[in-house]
Amino acid sequence: MEMVGGTRLAQLFTSNQEQLLAEWFAQQHAVASRRGLVGEAELRNQFTQFVSLTATALRSSERVDVKSPEWQEVRAFLAEMSTQRARQGFTPVETAMFVFSLKQPLFTRLRESLGDDAATIADLTWTISTLFDGLGLFTMEVFQASREQVIVRQQQELLELSTPVVQLWDGILALPLIGTLDSARTQVVMENLLQKIVETGAAISIIDITGVPTVDTLVAQHLLKTVAAARLMGADCIISGIRPQIAQTIVHLGVNLSNVTTKATLASAFVVALQRTGKSVATGLGHDASRGSRASDGFDSQQPE
Repeated sequence: MEMVGGTRLAQLFTSNQEQLLAEWFAQQHAVASRRGLVGEAELRNQFTQFVSLTATALRSSERVDVKSPEWQEVRAFLAEMSTQRARQGFTPVETAMFVFSLKQPLFTRLRESLGDDAATIADLTWTISTLFDGLGLFTMEVFQASREQVIVRQQQELLELSTPVVQLWDGILALPLIGTLDSARTQVVMENLLQKIVETGAAISIIDITGVPTVDTLVAQHLLKTVAAARLMGADCIISGIRPQIAQTIVHLGVNLSNVTTKATLASAFVVALQRTGKSVATGLGHDASRGSRASDGFDSQQPE
């Protein structure tokens, strides 16, 4: 569609900047100040940049097309602003209103400058509506894409935080699992566990499922895959946290865990791991001064007699 009065609209922006800022700022500042998201100086700076870039694009455009090269700088500014607002906690509507809230002040200035020229007012009103609707929708698209990126990144960070691999003893690792296991999380579990096996040279890995609420066929398959991957790296696995209801579920599902050592608690699995690595746990005697230094923690890493 042909741009009607692009130069006139550009002049309308630049010659009425103070009035436009006053009316636009009243709406934007009310939202930002109420939620404490953006300061007054930043809002004014954003408005000034947007008006300047829009006026420049209007003077050089021949069509109402925000995707044209002439509007590249405007799109870049709005994309940066939308991304920033997504991180600051604005809603999509509040972000789009950065653009939409300029329409009413522009219509007012338009009527004041053109008076009774109804035909020109109608043409310019359509141009303003088409232009700002396109820019507003663009901000919402960028905002949604930015928000999705933030969510995906947070999900990935939560996955990594929820699958820590802890070195319990020399050659013994523990992987406490909390929550439901799915394909994506299993992949993260495998990667973290295998990387830690490589770093420490551990021979035993304890996978503790005390925090896993339910075990179905899919969860059991994920556990077996993790055990198989660890064995390929030279580390044997012990699964701990097998509660009575989980044991019954595994039996009913017909899942074969006969070739995997299982224990009811992490403590009992740790004892088995110590035995397999040639170590033992000794209880310190408080009255034995010769063993006083070991009595504080109750662990004695030694060869069994």
